[in-house]
Amino acid sequence: MEIRNLGASGLKISAISYGNWLTHGSQVEEDAALACVRQALDEGITTFDTADVYANTAAETVLGKALSGERRAGLEIFTKVFWPTGPGAHNDHGLSRKHIMESIDGSLQRLGTDYVDLYQAHRYDHETPLEETMEAFADVVRAGKALYIGVSEWRAEEIRAAHALARELRVPLVSSQPQYNMLWRVIESEVVPTCEELGIGQIVWSPIAQGVLTGKYAVGQAPPAGSRATDEKGGDAMIARWLKDDVLTRVQRLKPIADEAGLTMAQLAVAWTLQNPNVSSAIVGASRPEQVTDNVKAAGVKLEASAMAAIDEALDGVIERDAGKTQSPRRSEIFG
Repeated sequence: MEIRNLGASGLKISAISYGNWLTHGSQVEEDAALACVRQALDEGITTFDTADVYANTAAETVLGKALSGERRAGLEIFTKVFWPTGPGAHNDHGLSRKHIMESIDGSLQRLGTDYVDLYQAHRYDHETPLEETMEAFADVVRAGKALYIGVSEWRAEEIRAAHALARELRVPLVSSQPQYNMLWRVIESEVVPTCEELGIGQIVWSPIAQGVLTGKYAVGQAPPAGSRATDEKGGDAMIARWLKDDVLTRVQRLKPIADEAGLTMAQLAVAWTLQNPNVSSAIVGASRPEQVTDNVKAAGVKLEASAMAAIDEALDGVIERDAGKTQSPRRSEIFG
């Protein structure tokens, strides 16, 4: 397993990290989830990412159980706060001091640990002063409940403002967690240059575009049984935007490129994200242990410039690059 620094910080993490969004506590039964985490550990993954909102807190509980008994200092455990949890009352979401302070304690209890290595703002909160949010995060760090802080799906100007406050408060804002893959490149024009300047690293999610970049979905064919597209608990809604004929046709053109590189299409997709020097780690999920084994083989792969160019040519016309696509919801968009 390749090990990389998280941004310009001294924290070292595995280039492939394991995430349990849409799986643990929801799509995947607990025994299978535990087996996937065990396989991740066996493959050298040390970095594990979750969030309190995943399966309405159940994912944190499953991950905590799966990592129980492991040497804590040998793991990097990340979680997040923002989205509604519990009954979803008016203070059960957002980045207010109240919600952050209550949420970190709940996450630590479920994860079975005294601290998380990285505590992330899962979205930007338009209804709470940024100063209040950053001061609360600073207090979480000073209390020893988190070692570093980060953000997820924040725009470049939001990241810059938060970083300035973090410097004033003397707390380490070290990461950004955006969606990033061959098809979704909205961070490249603004977020990545800003983060490179500020020493912030990307921990990217959905490197295989919900499974579309594996090539298992084809035009005119029903989705494979048990795939993300057949998951009625949320997975099917997330993947729907990629299941378009033009996208699926273009994705199939990646197969000879992967073959030439000696990789599966999934490995090619994960390796592609890791070619970006601002990417510290790519988050992979799994419903079966063998998927973990397949994905970790992307670590340390160096794609030739010709392969990178061929990928761009194959996907030309279906790549999303609009920086404006990075945005966080407002209260009315969450609750209607």
